Amino acid sequence: MTANNISPEAVLQTLRQVIDPELGCNIVDLGLVYNVSITGQKVAVTMTLTTQGCPMHDSIRWGAQNVLLTIPGVEEAEIKVVWDPPWTPALMTEFGRSVTGAEKF
Repeated sequence: MTANNISPEAVLQTLRQVIDPELGCNIVDLGLVYNVSITGQKVAVTMTLTTQGCPMHDSIRWGAQNVLLTIPGVEEAEIKVVWDPPWTPALMTEFGRSVTGAEKF
């Protein structure tokens, strides 16, 4: 994969390696990733966490940034954590619900 063909799908697939240790599920299927932007060799991700007081805030953010840098062609990765809109379990995928035992919304 070259810098010219880094895809949002590849970014999301790679971010599935980042697990929220409190819930035991990856950040994509938890619905924590709001946006992926790719400009040349830079990937920018806007995401949230399940709560503002999440004790794993820095660890999850750092993990996401570092895993993105493993994608061939990615030279820079930026992770922006936002709180608006707030996360709810309704943002989870079916897989995320099955892993965490959350009910369907």
